[in-house]
Amino acid sequence: MENSPRIALVDDDALFRESLILNLTAVGYAVRGWEEGAAFLAALGKQELPDLVLLDWKMPGLNGIEVLARLRALRPELPVIFLTVLGEQVFEEAALLGGAVDFVEKSRGFTILERRIRIILGRVPVRGVAGADDRIVIGDLILDSESRRAFWRNQPVDLTVTEFAMVLALAGKAGRDVGFRPIYDAGRGKGFHAGTGHDGYRVNVRAAIKRIRGKFRALDPDFDRIVAYPGFGYSWRVDHG
Repeated sequence: MENSPRIALVDDDALFRESLILNLTAVGYAVRGWEEGAAFLAALGKQELPDLVLLDWKMPGLNGIEVLARLRALRPELPVIFLTVLGEQVFEEAALLGGAVDFVEKSRGFTILERRIRIILGRVPVRGVAGADDRIVIGDLILDSESRRAFWRNQPVDLTVTEFAMVLALAGKAGRDVGFRPIYDAGRGKGFHAGTGHDGYRVNVRAAIKRIRGKFRALDPDFDRIVAYPGFGYSWRVDHG
C-alpha cells in the first residue's frame, strides 16, 4: 500500500474510529487515526501529509470547526470532510463556509462515504462528464472536470467538490431549467437524502446556490447567470448578447 491515498481520521469515538479505519484500509487507503484535534495538528509537518482529512465535530478540547480553522491556516490545500452525527443544516453550512469540501452524516452507509472520498481524491470521473480530461467552456465560465476547478472570466472560483458538481449540472444544460432533485443528486449522489420532510433536499439546494452565487459575485458583483425557476429549480442563463 505504498502508493495508497493517505487519510487522516480525527474522531474521539474509539470504536467508530477503529471500524472506519478497518473499512477504509480494506478498500485500499492508508489511514491513521487521532482521538483529538490538538494531537493531529501537532503531527502536521512532522510526518508525510495526508491526502484528505475526515473530521468529527464534537470532540473534547478543540471541536471540529476549531480544528478546521487552524488547519486552514496551516495547510489550506488539504481537503476536509466533516463526518458527524450533527445532521442539521446549520452545522453543514458552518462546515462548508469554514472551508470543508463535504459534510457526511455518520448514519450514512460506508459506500456513500467511500464514494465521496473517491470523488474528492479524483479516483472517479465527475458524474455525467464524458472524458474527465475535457474542459467545458460556457461563455465566461470554464469548468475543468479533471481538477474539479471552475474559472469565471479567467479567475478561479473557490468551489467545493459538491458546489462544482452542481454548477456543472446547471451549466452543462445552459439555457434549460434543471429541477431541484437533479441538482441535489449531482452534488450528493442519487439516494443521498438530507433535510426535513419529503422535499427537504430543496432547502439544501437553495442554500448551496446561495453560497455558489456569493462566490461568483465575490469575483464579479454583476454575476447573474444562475436564475431561479420558482417551485422547480434553477437554470444557467445563456448570454445572447
